Amino acid sequence: MAVKGWIQVDERFCKGCELCVHFCPQQVLGLASDRLTLKGYHPAQLLDPERCTGCEVCAVVCPEGAITVYRQVRPRVPEAVA
Repeated sequence: MAVKGWIQVDERFCKGCELCVHFCPQQVLGLASDRLTLKGYHPAQLLDPERCTGCEVCAVVCPEGAITVYRQVRPRVPEAVA
C-alpha cells in the first residue's frame, strides 16, 4: 500500500516561484491558473492528490515556508505469532 499525503499552501506567503513544482518527485504540483493570491501570484496547488506521497520535498524547497505537508498514518499491523 502506497503512503498517501497532501499539502496545504498558505497563499499569504506563496509567490508562485514553481520550485515546489519543479522538485516534486511525483510531479503532482502545479500553479493555480484560475486564481491569484492577494499579492497577484498564481499559488501552488496539488493537482493529483491520489499520487502525493507526502515526501515533504516541496516544503523543504519552498523559500517562503508556505507549504505544510501531511501524511496519512498507516494502521499498525501486529506481526503474526507462529
